[in-house]
Amino acid sequence: MQFLKALPLYLLVSLLLPLELFAQGNISKEERPTTQAVLISEKPVIDGEVLTDPLWLKVNTVGALSQNQPNWGEPASEKTDIRIAYDATTFYLSVVCYDSTPEALVVSDARRDADLSGTDAFLFILDTYKDSQNGFVFGTNSVGIEYDAQVDNEGQGNFNNNRQQGGVIGGFNLNWDASWQVKTKVGEFGWSAEFAIPFRTLRFKSGDNTTWGINFRRNIRKTNEIAFWSQLPLGLDMKRLSLAGTLTGLNIKNPGNLKVIPYVLGRVDRDFTTTDGKTETNGEIGVDVKYSVTPSMTLDLTYNTDFAQVEVDDQQVNLDRFNLFFPEKRPFFLENAGLFTVGSPGEVDLFFSRRIGIADGGVQTPIIGGARLSGKISNKTNIGFLNMLTDDVESLGISKNNFTVARVNHQEGRSAIGGLFVNRQGVGDDLDDDYNRTYAVDGRLGLGKKAQLTGYFAKTKSPGLEGKDHSFQFKSDYNWNGWRMFAGYTEVGENFNPEVGFLGREGGFKKVEGLVFYNWRDKRDTGTYLESRPHISYRGYWDAENRLQTNFLHVDNHWVWKNAFEVHTGVNFTTQGVYESFEISDGITVPAETYNHAESQIVFITNPSKPFSLSSRHINGGFFGGTRLANSVSIRLILGDKFNAEFGLQHNDIRLPEGDFTADVFRSKLAYSFTPNIFVQSLIQYNSVADFWSANIRFGWLQQANTGLFLVYNENRGQLSDLVSGPLNRSFIVKYSRVFDVLR
Repeated sequence: MQFLKALPLYLLVSLLLPLELFAQGNISKEERPTTQAVLISEKPVIDGEVLTDPLWLKVNTVGALSQNQPNWGEPASEKTDIRIAYDATTFYLSVVCYDSTPEALVVSDARRDADLSGTDAFLFILDTYKDSQNGFVFGTNSVGIEYDAQVDNEGQGNFNNNRQQGGVIGGFNLNWDASWQVKTKVGEFGWSAEFAIPFRTLRFKSGDNTTWGINFRRNIRKTNEIAFWSQLPLGLDMKRLSLAGTLTGLNIKNPGNLKVIPYVLGRVDRDFTTTDGKTETNGEIGVDVKYSVTPSMTLDLTYNTDFAQVEVDDQQVNLDRFNLFFPEKRPFFLENAGLFTVGSPGEVDLFFSRRIGIADGGVQTPIIGGARLSGKISNKTNIGFLNMLTDDVESLGISKNNFTVARVNHQEGRSAIGGLFVNRQGVGDDLDDDYNRTYAVDGRLGLGKKAQLTGYFAKTKSPGLEGKDHSFQFKSDYNWNGWRMFAGYTEVGENFNPEVGFLGREGGFKKVEGLVFYNWRDKRDTGTYLESRPHISYRGYWDAENRLQTNFLHVDNHWVWKNAFEVHTGVNFTTQGVYESFEISDGITVPAETYNHAESQIVFITNPSKPFSLSSRHINGGFFGGTRLANSVSIRLILGDKFNAEFGLQHNDIRLPEGDFTADVFRSKLAYSFTPNIFVQSLIQYNSVADFWSANIRFGWLQQANTGLFLVYNENRGQLSDLVSGPLNRSFIVKYSRVFDVLR
């Protein structure tokens, strides 16, 4: 079998995993710091004023931070005072970020959950079960935005095959939005912040002398500095909870949690593609309910679920034979999504929530309602249960469907074992054979702090498909002190059919993959230069008949300066085995043949915290017997902390023996923040292949947990006929939702 030719790379990386490689600052368990929370009887006033608040002056500070970059292990260049307190209902944290040049503080975006990596910011993570795997992230910048996220499995995802390098695409859920409060103040000392996080917002185990995992991060943008409290090896970040410090002194009980979140919605729609082109007006009401069955188990109920306020998908162009992946953006499905994730995200997702309420072609089907029960039944065992009912769409021949997902996962430190069951069942007369089921087991074996083995095995059951309905993967991973290496093997049977999942390649395949990545930073003072990241990666696919489908070998290095300027230089060696001709563009067919090519690439990234920044990628080389010149550029403009804009263009110039064509995607994102909770933003896109324009304009007035008032305008324009272009449809939506905290 040809795929065996790729096994030497897999075996090489696997043998390297146990080695203790050249280290830059070894981290031992004994070096993990500890701090204590103080029980208070008087609630602090949450106004950002810390230095003159007598309550905070009575609380000891946590301790100093140390640099992760640019100078690993050195004390942070600016002092940071952190204090932690709590009462019967709320967890409090204050921070004073001293800064010798407060006039130079950088804020690039004032919206909720805005990216904090390019700004002066403070973040912390709470491991409320002390399981070293799962946690809650909270953060802010000097203007007081609310930034929160969930972490699952230490934030670890899978190698992203849609990019030229690895990336985390699972395990970190920024779309989790909680009810909490933060206020900040800027002064000659720098800036300060006060956080108030109700215990009902978190999940935890009640009891006396409870300990949590905790870590803190501060960004000092003027020096491109990142500092942590519990120090981390190069290449790791705060999500690595097994290396967090410890918070003691907590005597806490479950305060109870029952939130009712109703919404009302009105919309006006006009479809110009119909003969009458009538304007339709509709109204909707619905409700979500969140109830803590136990301190660690939450029940979510939803009725007439609506996602009108969610930003539309980014346009993509398909220049190959395989399925495009569009990520889930709907908040209800993103909460606790990591618990239900099994497989290889973006390639073999055994459960993909976009299959619920979104039919083929992106057609939305109404969600009548559903329930989700998720959390822990012990300190080590997680369970999840999801049941949703979608309505029929007679005009498209879509029947009602019931979706059920059940998940269990038992953790022992960095090791775990679990199971997954997914079921879709048609609802109605004569639909007994309208079903699809997926069964899976998965596991993870942690090898100390540095390496792990992971894998899954799954089968599907569909009427009319028998045999070869399996999928499995095993993978070894090493990540420590700047070294990242992995090797993996994935197999998908030709009848494997997860209808409530996602398959990047249908019809079955075998895949071998590997990566060796090193983050090199000289301990000596290198002036303006920060680090290099040489790496090599490989992935190869064979179809069900063991014929080579895709070979991709990538050799690259990232050159990084302390001012955040980066240059990536790489070369790719590719093989495409095409066994059935396919149409890549209108009237242009790629013949069945094996294509061997090489291509060069270069990437430029400038400092994203500057008022003007740019990132671009340029690829030039062979492509299906011809050539491809692919240029993509993204330009970002920042005016103070209120306005930011991003303009992106992807241009592909394809020249093939059968014909030439271009494929372009243009994207424009504009945002203005009146306050951290009041904003207006737009997303305007153009796809040249579909000759399709889309505009999505949203105004938001946020209240608790990303609820509030939303005004949304959508318009799509494109080809009405071979000769005429014009508007396809328009809609205007007004939605208001509010959180009622019943037990407060």
